[in-house]
Amino acid sequence: MDFEVIYIINVVHMSTLCQQKHHSSAQRLRWGEFAAREIARAMRNSSAKLLRLRSFAQPEKLYAVQMSRRPKTHHGARDLSIREKAYLYIQQLIADGTLAAGSGISELLLAKELGSSRTPIREAMNQLAAEGLLSQSQSGGMVVAQLSREDIVELYEMREALEVFAAGKIARQPLRPADQLRLQSLVDDVAKLEKEVAKSKRPALDKSQMERFIACDLGFHALLMSMASNSRLQKIINDTRLLISIFAIHRGGHDAATLKSIREYHQMILDAVAKQDSKGAMTAIARHIQASRAERLAEFDEWKRESSLRDAMPVFFDIHKMSQHG
Repeated sequence: MDFEVIYIINVVHMSTLCQQKHHSSAQRLRWGEFAAREIARAMRNSSAKLLRLRSFAQPEKLYAVQMSRRPKTHHGARDLSIREKAYLYIQQLIADGTLAAGSGISELLLAKELGSSRTPIREAMNQLAAEGLLSQSQSGGMVVAQLSREDIVELYEMREALEVFAAGKIARQPLRPADQLRLQSLVDDVAKLEKEVAKSKRPALDKSQMERFIACDLGFHALLMSMASNSRLQKIINDTRLLISIFAIHRGGHDAATLKSIREYHQMILDAVAKQDSKGAMTAIARHIQASRAERLAEFDEWKRESSLRDAMPVFFDIHKMSQHG
């Protein structure tokens, strides 16, 4: 997953926080426009360059991020603190697969890279642990968590409960034309990917196209959920979606049929919200989440079967691998 995707989620969440009553209308407007502008930029540049990573040979596989010590700003947004930078970049390492499940993370090395004390790094890691991305290892350090089948089921149940409620709430109020256009643009971007797959004669999206799809998909849901104007709800939904996306067993890019299904669900949700059809919006998003859950569980079950076979017959898999490269 691209760092740009994580940035989209956090921008939309910060915009949602600004809907709280203690912010002025001018502040709320500025943040709303900023979020929309950043999502549009990210859609155009989903393959944004990531920071270089440095790996360290340790008993456990440890990673630290080579980061600039100068805080970075995004079009007028405030500077990020050391804790926030550490939080986002560790999250990015997990999201893009650099830090695999079970990999350890060195608090000391991260602090050294940032030129910081260990306290803000520890706080960032504790926050990620509280959100389920990290867990305590037997040796006392932090490692990247691994979801079980039960975890996936529970996360999707949480997603369905929260997003169905949010969709109903959103559909009970008029949809601003500007928001409808932004959501429709994200739906149309998936349609473009469908056409690209058909034109290329390939069976599925390649890596670059899949990154664009993920940005569109997360962008659609994040922007839609931000309209519920509930920062706590938004935070839980975003964290839940990110966990599912990070720990999904990706077998490759989506094929044309999967893209068509997702696009149609997104269009049904958008149409119902635009018509202020609360029941229709709730039904459409529930069906969408249920279909996604079935797909994820099928991927997980296939991965488990292959893992069991690989453990039982390692020689067979080694020979098969050699034959593919022969």
